[in-house]
Amino acid sequence: MKRPHPGRRSLTLLAALLPLLVLFVYVVLRSGPLAPIAVVAGTVEMRSISPALFGIGNVEARHVYRIGPTTAGRVKQLHVQVGDRVRAGQVLGEMEPVDLDDRLRVQEAMIQHADAALREAGARQTYARAQATRYRSLLEIHAVSEEAAAAREQEQQIADAGVAAARQELARARADNQAVLAQRENLRLLAPVDALVAARDAEPGTTVVAGQAVIELIDPQSLWINARFDQVGAAGLAAGLPAEIRLRSRRDEALAGTVIRIEPLADAVTEETLAKVSFPAQSTQLPPIGELAEVSLSLPALPPSLVVPTAALRRVDGQIGVWLVEGKRLVFRAVRPGLRDLDGHAQVLEGLAAGQRILVFSEQAVSSHSRIHVVERIAGVAR
Repeated sequence: MKRPHPGRRSLTLLAALLPLLVLFVYVVLRSGPLAPIAVVAGTVEMRSISPALFGIGNVEARHVYRIGPTTAGRVKQLHVQVGDRVRAGQVLGEMEPVDLDDRLRVQEAMIQHADAALREAGARQTYARAQATRYRSLLEIHAVSEEAAAAREQEQQIADAGVAAARQELARARADNQAVLAQRENLRLLAPVDALVAARDAEPGTTVVAGQAVIELIDPQSLWINARFDQVGAAGLAAGLPAEIRLRSRRDEALAGTVIRIEPLADAVTEETLAKVSFPAQSTQLPPIGELAEVSLSLPALPPSLVVPTAALRRVDGQIGVWLVEGKRLVFRAVRPGLRDLDGHAQVLEGLAAGQRILVFSEQAVSSHSRIHVVERIAGVAR
């Protein structure tokens, strides 16, 4: 039995579909999801760098004074506006006295009453002493009995005790009056130092509680930058380092500063080290509190060491490392990075050798299973 030969139409259809199938496979492997990823490779170099640290911070005031009443009350009036400069001791505002004036009048009346009681007790004391002295004299010539002389002595002791009690009552009344006067004086909101009014947190007629801020003052000579530096490259950060500050509103103006201190508490969430950087007091234009600022710190040049582009450092599964380019494959190698400079280079203290090829840029995320092809540059990525 003879095998049937395929028809001419089937052969023609197969001849037409085969190139399309080849073209489809080629497109999928070259530009589709299975296409190799374009990467830019670099080389591990042995060179010297001048490390620098870069951080972002905000303008803050070192000394902030929140002025408010010591007791709950209602704001009566305020004499300053935001932006005003005030002197130490200047009256900023006043709270409603409520019943303090009435209490002062009551205390003054009590003082007068206690003073009159003291004068009356003093008169009784004088009379009792005179009587006791006279009866002692009469007792010496046996003109009165001992019982009568003892009675006068007792009256003198009672009068002395009455004077002492009257003096204590007068002292208590005066102390109560001083306490009310102090409360009345505390209703005046005074500036503790020469400062700048930064905020009015309450307006006249507002009821505030004890300790609540009504006016916020700042010392314009105590501005600094609260800067944040990535912990990965924060080695070498220390107090006393010179800093270059660029405010967001004045990016073309470089201001000189100094690192005052490194904060003992770091930010565990953002993995950043915090530092305070002094702000130049000679600046003529006071920046707004909270304005964003860029801080650059320059460190002394280091001896030659292994250096890679900063862009090559990647974090994979919680480890910092680089992707080694081995032919068409990628192999992740964990490293221990060191200091960095502002030109995009970083030290590598452990994990690499000079001359090794590493991935610097890639057109998309890569893994150890990615197929790659090395190119000179990737469109849209600055080198």
